[in-house]
Amino acid sequence: MNRPFNFSAGPAVMPEEVLAQAAAEMLDWHGSGMSVMEMSHRGKEFGQIATEAEADLRELLEVPSHFKLLFMQGGGLAENAIVPLNLSRGETADFVVTGSWSQKSAQEAARYCTAHEAANTQSSGFTMLADPASWQLSKQPAYVHLCSNETINGVEYQALPNLKALGCDAPLVIDFSSHVASRPVDWSRVGLAFGGAQKNLGPAGLTLVVVRDDLLDRALPICPSAFTYKTVADNASMYNTPPTYSIYIAGLVFKWLKRQGGIAAMEARNITKAELLYGAIDSSALYLNRVEKLCRSRMNVPFYLRDEALNDAFLAGARERGLLQLKGHKSVGGMRASIYNALPIEGVQALVSYMRDFEAQHG
Repeated sequence: MNRPFNFSAGPAVMPEEVLAQAAAEMLDWHGSGMSVMEMSHRGKEFGQIATEAEADLRELLEVPSHFKLLFMQGGGLAENAIVPLNLSRGETADFVVTGSWSQKSAQEAARYCTAHEAANTQSSGFTMLADPASWQLSKQPAYVHLCSNETINGVEYQALPNLKALGCDAPLVIDFSSHVASRPVDWSRVGLAFGGAQKNLGPAGLTLVVVRDDLLDRALPICPSAFTYKTVADNASMYNTPPTYSIYIAGLVFKWLKRQGGIAAMEARNITKAELLYGAIDSSALYLNRVEKLCRSRMNVPFYLRDEALNDAFLAGARERGLLQLKGHKSVGGMRASIYNALPIEGVQALVSYMRDFEAQHG
C-alpha cells in the first residue's frame, strides 16, 4: 500500500510498522484475550506495557535518575496551567515569548501567578530568538519558561540557555512538545520539560512531563490532586485512569525509535530532511521562509508563496501528489510542512520535487 505523505503539525504522522503492529494486536494483546483498550490500568498486562514504555523513554531521552517521568493528560495547553499550579507558589514566573505557544503559556500562567515577560520577539513577527544575554529576568522568579520549538512560527532553540550563567538560579521549564525525541536534551539546564505526545511520540491523549525531584512538592493548595506532580509521581502515573491506549501506542513508538538507532540517529536524519527542504525554499524565487536561519526549526517549516493568489492551486496540486496537510496555521497563513521523526526522507523529497514542478508552471 502506497500511503500519502502526511505533513500535519499534530496529530501527526506515525511510523507505519507501529500502526501495523497495533492493528495486529487490536483484538488480542499477547494472548491476553483483551485489546489494550479493554485492559484495567491496574492489571498486570497494562502494568507491563507502562513499565516498558517508561523505561524505553528514559533510555531514549537519557533522563537522569533524579528526574521523574510522568504520563499525564491534557496536552500542552493544560500544562500551561498545571506548571504554574505546581511551581509558581503564586509568585512571579518569567516567560520568554517567541511565538504563539509561549505567548499562550504566559497568558494562562497569569491566572495563577505574576507572569513577567523576560523577552518578547513579537515585533519581529516571531521570526527570531532573543539573545539570552538580553533577557530581563526577575530577581527571584519561581521558574523561567520557554517553548524550545514553536510549532506555528517555526523557531527552535539549537541549544538551551544556561540560566546559571545568566546569574539566575530558577529552574528552566521547557515546552518541547514539537521536537521531543528529535534531538538530545541537556538535562543539566532543565528543571521541567513537558510535551504533548501527538507530534513525535504517539497519538493525542498522552502528555509527557519530566520533572526534577526537588520540584515535585511545591503545588498550590488549589491544584487539583490529579494534576499535582508529587501525587502523580507517588502513584507511578496511575493516580487516576491514565490514557492507556495512547501510552501503549507511544510505547511502540519508543521501541521503533530504538530500532532506528535512537535519538542520535533521528537527529542526523532530521538535519538531512530540514536542510533539503530549506535549501529548496531558499533557492526558489516563488517560496519564502521568514525565520532567521540560525533559529529555524527542524520539525516545523513554515513557508509562503510570494504570490498568495496561488495558495489554493498549490494545496490542490499537493493533494493530487499525495502530499497532505500543508496548509499553514490560520493565525499566520501560508504553508507549513511538519517533518517529524516518522516522516521519511522520501516524503521531503516528494515535497521538494512537487514544489519545483509547481514553480516551473507558475513561477
